[in-house]
Amino acid sequence: MTQADDNAMASAEDHDGVHAHRGDPRNVLGGLQTFDESTPLAAQLAEDARRRIELEGKQFPRPAETRVLTVANQKGGVGKTTTTVNLAAALATGGLRVLVIDNDPQGNASTALGIAHQAGTPSTYDVLIDDVPLAEVIQPCGDVEHLFGAPATIDLSGAEIELVSMVARENRLRNAIGALLDSQSADERYDYIFIDCPPSLGLLTVNAFVAAREVLIPIQSEYYALEGLSQLLRNIELIRGHLNPILHVSTIMLTMFDKRTNLSRQVAEEVRTHFPTQTLLTAIPRSVRISEAPSYGQTVLTYDPGSTGALAYRAAAQEIASRGADGASPSPSPSSQPQPQTAAVHSSEEVHE
Repeated sequence: MTQADDNAMASAEDHDGVHAHRGDPRNVLGGLQTFDESTPLAAQLAEDARRRIELEGKQFPRPAETRVLTVANQKGGVGKTTTTVNLAAALATGGLRVLVIDNDPQGNASTALGIAHQAGTPSTYDVLIDDVPLAEVIQPCGDVEHLFGAPATIDLSGAEIELVSMVARENRLRNAIGALLDSQSADERYDYIFIDCPPSLGLLTVNAFVAAREVLIPIQSEYYALEGLSQLLRNIELIRGHLNPILHVSTIMLTMFDKRTNLSRQVAEEVRTHFPTQTLLTAIPRSVRISEAPSYGQTVLTYDPGSTGALAYRAAAQEIASRGADGASPSPSPSSQPQPQTAAVHSSEEVHE
């Protein structure tokens, strides 16, 4: 080989290196074919790269009608609000119109969406107690196009007591959502409505169950993850029997998942054994970026769109949207409900392999 050939080859290698540093998709795809995934970090980087390529510019299909999902789990700290706002933002990023109804007096979903929710702001309290039309309290999310929110203020903390004496107290949120959807044209209708619930089974959560067709349950990938889930499913069955016969658990999502530990993998196996059709393939990893985003009044999709957490929520949103387009909305059979003795995984020791 001549000196000129050597120089040309070196120039080509330098050119490819520049493209690789600039994120040329061709080089990323080519590199993944021979990428060494023998370490957890390398495997995660490869998975993130694949997801980034697959989701780039992805537009999600619209469901035939508005899907109303209540995000519920009476156990606190499992990621209900985080799941609500980030899934909503991911679906909106995919071109769908999405509304988040903050039905939790803490107002954390409103904070994450960056919408006003100080005392005196028109909110879900006014909708539930004073029959204010839902359309009058909805605000657009400034960071994400097609994403809207109905905020919760501190006034909502007294709504549980005020609702007790009201007629048809369990149907007030359903009536408000029905009136909103009836007033919208086909082009301006919401494709998804997510209702964020408090970590309890009071009247606010009952209103959310009655208003929805589907329940999305986030389950933390930690010890006793299924603790109390049987009780939640029994309450859903009571709602089905007396107030909302179309309600069903359509989606279960694993959150705070760490694939490096035996514990997380055992929890995932338990959940998928009991709910094989409802559990999403995508698990949401434990992520500092996901935790940081609300303190900046953002979802993780705008705070750090290239992070592992943001890509995981976009992949989960794609799963949910695909199910909606296919008309799939699985509901659990009675035999799929976990028994109390299966609430704990086999070992509580986290072993890194």
